[in-house]
Amino acid sequence: MKSTRIPRYAISTGVGVALLTFVLLPALTSARRNAAFAAQTSAAPTDDAALLDGYRHVEVASVSDAMEKVTGKRAYMTHHMRPIFPAKFAGFATTVLLKKEENTDPNALSGMLAAIDAGTTNSVYVMKVEDGADIAGMGGLMGTAMAARNFSGAVIDGGVRDVTYLQKIGFPVFGLGIVPSTSVGHYRFAGSNIPVICDGVPVNAGDIIAADNDGVVAIPRASAAEVLKVAREMDFKEHSMYATIEKLKSIVEAVKQFGRI
Repeated sequence: MKSTRIPRYAISTGVGVALLTFVLLPALTSARRNAAFAAQTSAAPTDDAALLDGYRHVEVASVSDAMEKVTGKRAYMTHHMRPIFPAKFAGFATTVLLKKEENTDPNALSGMLAAIDAGTTNSVYVMKVEDGADIAGMGGLMGTAMAARNFSGAVIDGGVRDVTYLQKIGFPVFGLGIVPSTSVGHYRFAGSNIPVICDGVPVNAGDIIAADNDGVVAIPRASAAEVLKVAREMDFKEHSMYATIEKLKSIVEAVKQFGRI
């Protein structure tokens, strides 16, 4: 049988392709990924679109940690503030305050509706219902109006109702609970786009509200760019740690390496 002789250049070419495929390309890909991350985090975004896009792509847990690191203050709402269905959003706060007051005034709550009609794309409706854990601050009608005006979502320091319909239209709402009650006849509108305390956290009109399945954080507009920069760095470290923990089978060693927990 006649043997087939493989030219040396073919062997060399094959080795070169293998080297490029299995060694150099992964290294280049990793380098590009790290360079892209460095470019992303080196400058803190300041325009509204870039800020919201950034907050929509980081985890709220990282935002909460970053807020504490940058401002030294707690900015997260309590475990009572939960989504009516799994959701993630970020937007600018439109604040509303309802004060407890028994009344027969048909216009007592007109202001809370006007605040919706005055809202714009990327608004987050942040409502404080005074002593309102068992009072529905909003339901399907208000949610429909917010969705029609392209609000990012709503955060209600009070109850929520009509949740089946809100789920149907896919409008994300966080609240203290699901209740069938009404605020009509029991509350009066006390102002919009004013400072409020929502589930223990100060919120001003225009603050950034970031929410996901871990909870809700309010970020003062003046600190938003720096907080986002730090949150991105924290996110990158934490996501990089998962593979390291699996490889080393040690969270202690991973924490030593990345300095993040």
